[in-house]
Amino acid sequence: MNDKIRILAVDDEPDLRSLLYILLTNKGYDVIEAANGEEAVRTMQQNPGVDLVIMDIMMPGLSGVEACAKIREFSAVPMLFLTAKSQIPDKMEAFDAGGDDYLAKPFSQHELMMRVESLTRRYRVYKGKRDDVDGERLQMDEAHGCVRIDGKVIDLTDKEYSILSFFYQHRGQILDVETVYEGVWGEKFLPSSNNTVMVHILNLRKKLEEDPANPKLIRTVWGKGYRFG
Repeated sequence: MNDKIRILAVDDEPDLRSLLYILLTNKGYDVIEAANGEEAVRTMQQNPGVDLVIMDIMMPGLSGVEACAKIREFSAVPMLFLTAKSQIPDKMEAFDAGGDDYLAKPFSQHELMMRVESLTRRYRVYKGKRDDVDGERLQMDEAHGCVRIDGKVIDLTDKEYSILSFFYQHRGQILDVETVYEGVWGEKFLPSSNNTVMVHILNLRKKLEEDPANPKLIRTVWGKGYRFG
């Protein structure tokens, strides 16, 4: 299923690039490599079909954050930072440059694959196209990374947008809270995660629904979960 998904792995450490190559190709992904930030930018310019970039931050010359900012000038490809820098200011800098997710070294193979699958899923489904939901009322515009209601852009957080994208991919299906959380957050579901999902969906309904108390887009299926559309 994943044989057409292409991932660019960027790290100045050959051993880590080799590890990523083995892990990802074993899952059926097509992997290309870059040894530094400058090479990553050139590779992305030459390969516009890349679906995900896994980027180290600490690299000589052009850092991962700087390379991400340059790539953002011409591509909306998802960017997963993989680095030993795990302080809050480091994360903020990475996200401000256009990063989509952040995984600290050392990392588990399972967690890496969950993040990869979550990021590539949304991008592959919606890349470069617009989809209408609820007639013409709601439009998802992945090319510009926004959602419109009756033609008006709705101000969503990145997480709200990710949730909505995940629901659209599974349109018509009943999704339990665990599936939503692990699919969007890319983390293992815990009992406390239930409230996290509920709060985000309540906020989404306030922004998207004509009557949030009687939602037509994201509906609750009692005892089972949520259904979109």
